[in-house]
Amino acid sequence: MRYLHTMVRVKDLDASLHFYCDLLGLQEVRRTEHEAGRFSLIFLAAPKNLEQSAAERCPELELTFNWDAEDYPGGRNFGHLAYKVDDIYAACQRLADGGVTINRPPRDGHMAFVRSPDGISIELLQEGEPLAPAEPWVSMPNTGVW
Repeated sequence: MRYLHTMVRVKDLDASLHFYCDLLGLQEVRRTEHEAGRFSLIFLAAPKNLEQSAAERCPELELTFNWDAEDYPGGRNFGHLAYKVDDIYAACQRLADGGVTINRPPRDGHMAFVRSPDGISIELLQEGEPLAPAEPWVSMPNTGVW
């Protein structure tokens, strides 16, 4: 397993970029615009992590900017921690066997979400190509929020 990124939702993209880049010293490494979902993802890396970010897309800070104004009560501005795993099905099974609810099952063989005991959302992503869809994950519904 390896650490990927932390996602933070931001209300004012310009103010956030000023803070994280101009003042804190992070650098923007890539940006994607998602018109259908009406959001932008801006990934930042620390200067000493630029090479690793370019090669492995980690470790990074993901700023999520939703185009429609939205308040984030209760700490919802913090999104999730993300980790790549060697086998997403084995990782989810190990978590489920340990009593963890799989909030968003890996139906696509690529992505799942769980929550820590403190309610922190954790995104699990399959290393490499997605695994072939498999039961019980394909039929498992979402549970709660992530």
